[in-house]
Amino acid sequence: MTKKIFITGGCGFIGSALIKHILKTTKYIVINIDKLTYAGNLESLISVKHNNKYVFKKIDICNARKIKKVFIEYKPSIIIHLAAETHVDRSIDNSKKFIETNILGTYTMLEEARKYWSKLTGYEKTNFKFHHVTTDEVYGDLSKNSSPFKENTPYAPSSPYSASKASSDHLVRAWHRTFNLPILLTNCSNNYGPYQFPEKLIPLIILNAIEGKKLPVYGNGKQIRDWLYVEDHARALLHVALHGKIGEAYNIGGQSELKNIEVVRMICKILDELKPSKFKNIKKYEQLISYVEDRPGHDERYAINISKIKKNLKWQPKETFETGIKKTVIWYLENVKWCNKVKSGKYKGQRLGKIKS
Repeated sequence: MTKKIFITGGCGFIGSALIKHILKTTKYIVINIDKLTYAGNLESLISVKHNNKYVFKKIDICNARKIKKVFIEYKPSIIIHLAAETHVDRSIDNSKKFIETNILGTYTMLEEARKYWSKLTGYEKTNFKFHHVTTDEVYGDLSKNSSPFKENTPYAPSSPYSASKASSDHLVRAWHRTFNLPILLTNCSNNYGPYQFPEKLIPLIILNAIEGKKLPVYGNGKQIRDWLYVEDHARALLHVALHGKIGEAYNIGGQSELKNIEVVRMICKILDELKPSKFKNIKKYEQLISYVEDRPGHDERYAINISKIKKNLKWQPKETFETGIKKTVIWYLENVKWCNKVKSGKYKGQRLGKIKS
């Protein structure tokens, strides 16, 4: 019997990349569970819509009745739980959705997985896994000269978003400790690449630049992030799900620490080369950079140590930031219509074929 993987949040940026990677490289059947919020749309998965190994279920992960039903119907071997509210600014403006989705949604997934797993026997029970995908932001931030985050770095979240993710991580560990649920965790650094929702830094800068709009940079722009190309992340997530040690956490990073202002300037230089400005008084896109009031509680630096996953699971990123960012800029230049429709809210999934609910 062909094994099945549940992906929650599969219509999101990382989830859609992961689904395409699984379908391309394995024989697993993928069941995509997604509520289709503002950041999720089926357009990202249109290339696999008719794949006979792919099923989409429009379900809110907080709905225990529907989650239970889908467990009974599809009998998964692996859960990769990505569904989450992720934007820091939105968590500052309205934290309630983050509490509901990231904490209560994870609780619901854990409980229904536990109930399902407890009734399994033999090989199916021994090989069941619940892989929880989280963020490096749960560790807080680092000073300029501090060592990068390790898997045992104490949690010190700064924003409502990272606090909600830290809470969900603790729940996952508690369900392993108390109920022996076989879990895995991965903490990733900042992702970038094709199909990212346009409110995030990199697509926002690309799209604003080609429209001649200001390029907003928080504070002095010297906040440091470790950038991870989304397809590298997808490879890592599947690899951990298949080969990770139960109960363990693995940090996933791109080994590309850069200041935000450096990222913005690199994008500007690529655009100068690929799509020179035609705007009056704008010879170089860097002229559009505009420093804005800093975000409340803005973390100074994230850096992630990936020595554990490199040593134990033989994974490392293939893309450098230089190669990945150029691919990303080119993709957005070629897919402006997609971005405009996403921003307008026209992609709600229902227009892309029948939804199984």
